[in-house]
Amino acid sequence: MKIMISGGGTGGHIYPALALIETLKKRHPDLQVQYIGTENGLEADLVPRAGVPFKSIQIAGLKRSLSLENVKTAYWFLKAVRALKKDMTAFKPDVVIGTGGFVSGPVVYTAQQLGIPTILHEQNSIPGLTNKFLSKKADRVALSFKGSDVHFPGANVRLIGNPRGSEVLQTEVDEASVREQYRLDDRPIVLVYGGSRGAEAINRAVVEAIPSLSELPINVLYVTGKVHFDAVSKQAPSSDNVHIHPYVYDMPSLLACTSLVISRAGASTISELTAIGLPSILVPSPYVTADHQTKNASALVENGAAILVKEEALTGVTLVEAIRQALEQRDEMANASRALGFPDASDALADLVEEVIQ
Repeated sequence: MKIMISGGGTGGHIYPALALIETLKKRHPDLQVQYIGTENGLEADLVPRAGVPFKSIQIAGLKRSLSLENVKTAYWFLKAVRALKKDMTAFKPDVVIGTGGFVSGPVVYTAQQLGIPTILHEQNSIPGLTNKFLSKKADRVALSFKGSDVHFPGANVRLIGNPRGSEVLQTEVDEASVREQYRLDDRPIVLVYGGSRGAEAINRAVVEAIPSLSELPINVLYVTGKVHFDAVSKQAPSSDNVHIHPYVYDMPSLLACTSLVISRAGASTISELTAIGLPSILVPSPYVTADHQTKNASALVENGAAILVKEEALTGVTLVEAIRQALEQRDEMANASRALGFPDASDALADLVEEVIQ
């Protein structure tokens, strides 16, 4: 089997693709993969690190308002399509899969022009422009959230969940080794992170909260994002139970040992939390398209699996209050979270791949 897959920009688009690749490798030892991304996206780091062949193209996202930048984007899009036609003709993929981000646009579009079967995976409850555009000719559109089908009229949609959650659930973990790696004692672990690039608002609140967090019987593993690490390290007061890191590559292993998560409400994060059954405090990013992170979080909040804190209300004080509340309700929230998960999402997406190439 040969597949070409594309998704980039953030971990939310990349991790599901990598999880699918791992599942297909188990089913098809002769699997050949070509991953298409951009040089500047996170995929340029994560994909080669996972041992997957990677090739970059130059492309940018369309602006939603009139802009001269869109003329440049259109030029890059057409240039990428010309190059991709040559690549696909030479590689001869059985199927092309797009997991989101603007880089997947020319890749899936080219495959559709060449008559190659295509599958889209939409991680968010509200899709972006790229997947809406491509869905009209896609063979399958795989959804992560119930109700998202209304955004894809006429498309062949399947509700499967997010493969990232399956990957996290299947990870075998030695908790003692994880705790030793991050220098954590046997107290419960509260993991704080703001997505693959970090979140300035969450960083500010955590720094403010550190004196109060130091008094709680917990370990706080605080992931700032590489861009913010130096600034946070200078501002943060010292604490024996707050451990600051720029980035975590093996998130599945860490999540398996965690008691509570504080994070944005990106699609991959939601899938990870519900697959394992983790309670969470969610701070949706207000800067994303159509406020989709708030929508992503709503199912967890409405079912008692998460506490929602709007960014404008996030301070050190409100963060500590939410942590205290979540720790008191941890068992109930964990059960509610687990009930919302899709533990077999990666296998379900692999099933779709096999289905369209039969």
